[in-house]
Amino acid sequence: MTKHSLSKKIRYTFINFIRDSRSVGILLLVCTIASLIITNNSFTTDVYRHFWEMEIPLFERLHLPHSILHFINDGLMAVFFFMAGMEIKRELIKGELSSPQQAILPTVAAISGALVPAIIFLLFNKGTAFAHGWGIPTATDIAFSLGIAALLGKRVPMSLRVFLTALAIIDDLCAIFIIALFYGANVHWLWLLGAVAFILFIILLNRIKQPKLEWLRFAFGIALWFCMFHSGIHPTVAGVIFALLVPVELLNHYENKIHVFVNFFIIPIFALGNTAIVLKISLADFMQSTLSWGIILGLLIGKPLGILGSCYFMIKRKWAVMPAASNWRQFIGITILAGIGFTMSIFVSSLAFNDTGAQDIAKIAIIVASFIAMVLGFVCLRMTSRKEGTI
Repeated sequence: MTKHSLSKKIRYTFINFIRDSRSVGILLLVCTIASLIITNNSFTTDVYRHFWEMEIPLFERLHLPHSILHFINDGLMAVFFFMAGMEIKRELIKGELSSPQQAILPTVAAISGALVPAIIFLLFNKGTAFAHGWGIPTATDIAFSLGIAALLGKRVPMSLRVFLTALAIIDDLCAIFIIALFYGANVHWLWLLGAVAFILFIILLNRIKQPKLEWLRFAFGIALWFCMFHSGIHPTVAGVIFALLVPVELLNHYENKIHVFVNFFIIPIFALGNTAIVLKISLADFMQSTLSWGIILGLLIGKPLGILGSCYFMIKRKWAVMPAASNWRQFIGITILAGIGFTMSIFVSSLAFNDTGAQDIAKIAIIVASFIAMVLGFVCLRMTSRKEGTI
């Protein structure tokens, strides 16, 4: 094989990997396993954890998030939320959420699928130091859940994948509201007024419609993020606000520009940094922790119960219809996959607790619950499809 044909084959393989809907989930899983192995190796643990906690002097002088992990969670994740916000806007305008008939089932499912896990978590943790973590089991990881569904190919009807996509997108919106309302600091009104001013500047820029001034949109967007960062509201919310202000005709253009960077750099580096967990807690302590049980049962029982219960009620009342070419057994499998919390759950756990010990317990519980949800959801859907005689 010539050097030219080899490079062409490598490029072709790389492009196919990027376009494959399973790739992000696979990459997240690999990064998580690698991070846990490196962190729990006696030769690398100190260096690895110190790397993520390393201070960046220039960022500190500029009043930016100044440790590497802090910059990932408050800075780079704002770009992740920017992409999530654009996906939400696109679906609301011309996608699966663009009409009340299409939106009602996944919307009710997402809301009930956030409420029930939060209630289960609070049943275990009300009145304890962990109660503030009630938002942790409310999220669904879109990359992992859709990645597992994609592994099953035609065994999962397209209508159910569309439902899961819409559910995960609305779920992201619920998570954004939860973070904005419950996981910020004390509000600094002057900085918040500054954020409002830059929102107005972006709206004005949209009205002018000058392509040559496009760079100014992003300058205002960065300024919006900076003001939000200092306002006490979590700065990732700025990413969503900025996305909702993007003109409809530019949505696809911006999504195409950043989706590779978000999916194959930001999300993996987030996983590497946030799963640097030393597994020093004993199994007995982990199993006795109300924090562990609140998260695990919230994701594994609360999510499916909330989604399935509300959807069953809506469909039986004929207020909504079952996704086409699907049945209740397949629907149960999809609701189990919705219990994969991972990215957003880990993100909320880092906001909910200042104590690294509590963060580590929460993250281990999220990883355990998400892994079980992956396996159970996959097996359930595969067995159901086989019984139904699906190819």
